[in-house]
Amino acid sequence: MSAHWRPMGPADLPTVERIAEIVHPGYPESPEVPAERLALFPAGCLIARDGNGSVLGYAVSHPGTLGRPPALDSLLGGLPPDADCLYLHDVALLPEARGLGLGESLVDILRDLAGRRGLPALALTAVNRSAPYWRRRGFAVHPGDAALAVKLASYGDDAAYMVITLDRSVHSA
Repeated sequence: MSAHWRPMGPADLPTVERIAEIVHPGYPESPEVPAERLALFPAGCLIARDGNGSVLGYAVSHPGTLGRPPALDSLLGGLPPDADCLYLHDVALLPEARGLGLGESLVDILRDLAGRRGLPALALTAVNRSAPYWRRRGFAVHPGDAALAVKLASYGDDAAYMVITLDRSVHSA
């Protein structure tokens, strides 16, 4: 079965909320969170679909500041003017999406998006013991400070802030 990512639109938000309740029951966020991210940075919000058009998941990303992820279930209020990374706020894939290569293709899409926006890194907060998955895709745990530790606490004990630095030469033509 083939699967791909497409841009998210406002009509997708109820589906995003439904999938979040299935995939991330321990990390609840109000519906306003993905809606705000979509309004602030639509280029970073994607829907995963299979070849039949069925929705398999979603991804929400936005420009951010390294080492300063938003706390769980918090609104941004705006994008940081000094953004130095593309932050993958949330990715949720239904069980039937496993093994379809959507994680790998998402990282490729986000690398390209960050490069086109002049952002030198991708960042995310790994939860649910997913750090090894992200490590295999090139991310490394980012050493943090006390402020980062406070933010990570809202995501649970196993949360790890991870970063991948992008090769700037790929996008500098």
